[in-house]
Amino acid sequence: MILSKQNISTISSNASLPVPPATVFALPEKMLQFGTGVLLRGLPDYFIDKANKQGLFNGRIVMIKSTSQGDTEAFTRQDNLYTQCVRGIENGRQVNEAIINASVSRVLNASDQWNEVLDLARSEDMQIIVSNTTEVGIALVENEDIHAAPPISFPGKLLAFLYARYQHFKGSKESGMVIIPTELITGNGSKLQSICSQLAARQQLPPDFIEWLQQSNDFCNSLVDRIVPGKLPGDEKAATESRLGYKDDLMIMSEVYRLWAIETSNPRTREILSFSKADEGLVIASDIDKFRELKLRLLNGSHTFTCALALQMGFTTVKEAMEDSSFRNFITALMVEEIVPAIVSNKVSKADGLAFAAQVLDRYSNPFIEHNWMSISLQYSSKMKMRNVPVLQQYFALKNAVPARMALGFAAYLLFMRSDKINEHSFAGKMAGKEYAINDDKAAHLYELWRNDNTNTFVQHTLRDTGLWEANLDALPGFAAAVDKNIESIQTHGIRSVVQQLQLAAAQ
Repeated sequence: MILSKQNISTISSNASLPVPPATVFALPEKMLQFGTGVLLRGLPDYFIDKANKQGLFNGRIVMIKSTSQGDTEAFTRQDNLYTQCVRGIENGRQVNEAIINASVSRVLNASDQWNEVLDLARSEDMQIIVSNTTEVGIALVENEDIHAAPPISFPGKLLAFLYARYQHFKGSKESGMVIIPTELITGNGSKLQSICSQLAARQQLPPDFIEWLQQSNDFCNSLVDRIVPGKLPGDEKAATESRLGYKDDLMIMSEVYRLWAIETSNPRTREILSFSKADEGLVIASDIDKFRELKLRLLNGSHTFTCALALQMGFTTVKEAMEDSSFRNFITALMVEEIVPAIVSNKVSKADGLAFAAQVLDRYSNPFIEHNWMSISLQYSSKMKMRNVPVLQQYFALKNAVPARMALGFAAYLLFMRSDKINEHSFAGKMAGKEYAINDDKAAHLYELWRNDNTNTFVQHTLRDTGLWEANLDALPGFAAAVDKNIESIQTHGIRSVVQQLQLAAAQ
């Protein structure tokens, strides 16, 4: 038996699995979604489904498949239903639940169903457009033709849709859409609006339309945060299907944590986004910088400060590291005692930081997700610069003292980047006698810095390198000495001993 509308009544006999009410299938189509990927299905569509089941939004989603990869047969076969397995840790408690998501009404292929997409532009029910076309999807394409069927780029497709809507509704303000890109770039909504405006001018569209585009449509910046690995491993999928009593080729898994922060001050937009009331993970605010700062510094930043340290301690995955008390105590203290104080501002309170840090610890401890440290080390140097150097500077400005855990994490990073040159473009490091590839645009530069260290001034030279950090980190009092001492201690005693000694010193 497959998951489908016809089989819902049979599936409903499984008391542990709530099924969608029959009324959900008759709800109007209110949202157009560019993308069929697991992030959209695991986060925005999760919220829509939850709201519909609470009677809050009462609208369904039309997905637009824009790429030639894959097909939509599974969606058709399953009446667009899919199971979302939510697994992880929340408030120290393990969560493992399955949800049948009924938020999607149909899936259209842009390449051969473009006229049907444009038909939706003429729908009075349609209110919202959401996208996830990857970061390169929000870009201005030369020689774009919005009258093509379909246009090449996502902004081209969006502009064609909006122009068709403008023409049908004769430019009424009420026909404007709420547009929420979820691509992982800062100011995604503002950038998309700017590209659409440029494209409209290039296409010589009427000035009245351009005014309607800019004034009647709300392009919202947004931030999404949820790990959605996608398909379950084969044996886990089979076991889950056996337990649920049906087959599901669209089944996905996600962590428990979820955040969709949408930036708007428009009262009409808030009213349209009524699904925001369904879950505390969906936030509508006039400024979402707080959420971006928390994610960048505490989630991404703590990963970066501890990546090399975890690898040198012998851990392959984040989950494995979190099971070790020394590592767990280290990363907890790093966040609570060093990162949180450094990021407190008029936007981020200490309470905000501590609450988010607790959620991050739950996420790192998720027993259902295998997050590899070597994957986290990709482009290590740029991550260190973007995520952690500003926090390091803020800590010194606040405390005028060396943050001991940041200094140790930085030392471990420098040792990780010590490499041998394989060829002009390839570098490899060694750890416990095993070789590993270094995937970092700065690998060659750091190789030269290490190679030229004949006077034991490598740390000083590296910290002074403004080409790496866009700052002189040697100017931070005592930081170079602390990093240099940590490198020597790691090489002499091993990273685990240094971590334990740091813990003992902090307890005194």
